[in-house]
Amino acid sequence: MPSQTMHLSQSQQQLMILAPQLRQSLEMLQLPILELRQMIQQEIEQNPTLEEEPIIQESVEIEPETQSTDEQKEMDFKEEFEVLARLDDEWRDYFFQNESDDKSSDSEERRQFMFDSIEQRESLQEHLLQQLALSELSEKDRRIAELIVGSINNDGYLTTPLEELAENAGSDIEHLEDVLAVVQDFHPTGVGARDLRECLLRQLERVTLSNGLAIKIISNHIDRLAAHKLQEIARALKVKVEEVQKAAELIGTLDPKPGRLYSDDVVTYVLPEIVVRKIEGQWMVILNDDQLPHLRISRHYRSLLENPDTPADTRAYIQERIRAGAFMIKSIHQRQKTIQRIATEIVDAQTEFLEHGVSHLKPLTMSEIANKVGVHETTVSRACSGKYMRCPRGMFELKYFFTPGIKTADGTQVSNKTVKDIIEAMVADEDATQPLSDQQIMDNLKEQGIGIARRTVAKYRLMLRIQPSHMRKRF
Repeated sequence: MPSQTMHLSQSQQQLMILAPQLRQSLEMLQLPILELRQMIQQEIEQNPTLEEEPIIQESVEIEPETQSTDEQKEMDFKEEFEVLARLDDEWRDYFFQNESDDKSSDSEERRQFMFDSIEQRESLQEHLLQQLALSELSEKDRRIAELIVGSINNDGYLTTPLEELAENAGSDIEHLEDVLAVVQDFHPTGVGARDLRECLLRQLERVTLSNGLAIKIISNHIDRLAAHKLQEIARALKVKVEEVQKAAELIGTLDPKPGRLYSDDVVTYVLPEIVVRKIEGQWMVILNDDQLPHLRISRHYRSLLENPDTPADTRAYIQERIRAGAFMIKSIHQRQKTIQRIATEIVDAQTEFLEHGVSHLKPLTMSEIANKVGVHETTVSRACSGKYMRCPRGMFELKYFFTPGIKTADGTQVSNKTVKDIIEAMVADEDATQPLSDQQIMDNLKEQGIGIARRTVAKYRLMLRIQPSHMRKRF
């Protein structure tokens, strides 16, 4: 058996390491505008040499900062400071001012008003506890009701077993069910149900014209209803299919998740970073800079740095903070410049979409835009992540415009979003008594010169949340 020994050896290899400043620059590029604003506010709190300048004046473009070299690291800070001081005097806004006439001194006030206007949504539990406070339950039953409310999930269902709740509340199951019945009478209707069947039945109880057939279907045939087996339900209940169809339509108006009205993810607030307008016959890309603080280097700390009586350690700290602040300003400027260049190329490629609508959306890949802008494809991906564009056609995420192409019979290419819209229009116009199958949709697309497989039609139909033909059929 060979002997085992320990020894030291040296090896040389190349590794790519991201500098902290480059990491910050990439992170800022990827952040949506609201999160970027929060990041800037945190930096203002941590870096005393940065301050917000609400007054917007004409901007001066600066070149993006390149990677530091040994020679740059040894650059005398006095020269660097003189350059910074000149920029600070002349460059009072680091953004492109495409529409300076639209900017005014009250932009900060308007921006703050917008953020203050975003309401805080009431949670489902808060909504139920407010109603509980108005109930006539005793103090003991109120504590049991609070335990029940705390066990209701965001969809409005009580998923904790009653035996477990009764043990925690120190009560018997019969009494706990009585308290649960009170909670189930709260708004929204159906809240506190233990399963879908109970949820729908409680909602039907509130319907003015209660449908006895609908109650029977939910009580005994809810699985068949989910599979749209209306004929089987009709045979089992000995009624006409048309009556089952009418009852199913009534059931379709009920809410299977009554608690989602108060869910945190119901509304997502987004702000467009790009505004596209047609000016003098040309589509123009305008950056929406109103929501970002406008930064500058504090004059107070500049004067401290120039003062010969300032201690050396204080001067070193101020120099470090000024460098960090200047890099953040340049990084924000570079971010805006990159997003604008990418958005401009997207608009140039999708002019027909802006003119005529989604049916004229062209196939486009991120690598094509990256080659035109002169950046890496991952940079385009970061720049488009979570960024929105407002145009006459509506509000769209930048990633919306990147779609693969499908070759038509005449050799041209159409976007897969265009094909999805065609499928969606076909289904919307179909005869409900004889809905189109995937094969028929494929044949219709082929007649329009779009040749795709039936499995592709099925995939697009699922992405559009369109049910199969047998489940769309109406009697």
